[in-house]
Amino acid sequence: MPKNFIITFLLLFGLSNSLKAQFGFSHEIGAIIGPVAFQSDYGERNDFSTNMGNTGYGIGIIHYLNFSYKAECNCYTPETYFNDHFKLRSELSYNKTDLQHFGRWVEGNSIGAQQLKAMRGSTAVTNIGMQLEFFPFSVREFTATIGSLAPFISLGGQFSFYDPRAWSELGPLNTPISTPIKYYNATTNQGGTVWSIVSSIGCRYKLTELSDLMVDLRWQYYFSNWVDGLNPDPTIYTENKANDWNVWFNFGYIYYLQ
Repeated sequence: MPKNFIITFLLLFGLSNSLKAQFGFSHEIGAIIGPVAFQSDYGERNDFSTNMGNTGYGIGIIHYLNFSYKAECNCYTPETYFNDHFKLRSELSYNKTDLQHFGRWVEGNSIGAQQLKAMRGSTAVTNIGMQLEFFPFSVREFTATIGSLAPFISLGGQFSFYDPRAWSELGPLNTPISTPIKYYNATTNQGGTVWSIVSSIGCRYKLTELSDLMVDLRWQYYFSNWVDGLNPDPTIYTENKANDWNVWFNFGYIYYLQ
């Protein structure tokens, strides 16, 4: 399945090259990396130890259509508000997080606490998608000024393949020894696909004439509660009714193709 994502990304890149030839856009490519805090059915909601403990990593490659500049003629496109304030970002990314229960419910020596403490999980997610980035200040002025800053916000969608794992250090799940009743038949090691909404806020720094540094804080909401491999009955355990989501703090490097 990840191979299909790569093929799709290359097809999107080829489509953007076709758009460039027809409409005169320019390209930017880059890479991102950073920590991912995965919010799931593991741990306690709004708990600091859960937020810090269920943190993994993410990496990705990104591509931009720059509407303000024509690479083939080394000239600007017609000056419109859209051309000077928006860029279209395509992305192929991967994130992985190890998961376990934290918070007050794992404290003490009760059987339930010991069972929760022994539960383990992980999820690996491959994403492909697009975001439209809005720059409140002029893209042209930022491109022409080394050392300048360009804040932005974005909104888009992604399609993901997720690969979860769930187990217990006490033995096989769904037995009285290893599993609290809340999690009976509520785990899976079966992968799947899911759509998500992605929104971010960030800033670019103009490093050189042809390169930028970027920081980006992203929120990604999945339209499924199985991405982490754990999904207790939401009609009974309403504290776990929310779908899975994550927050990803990216560091990136972007290069302008000529």
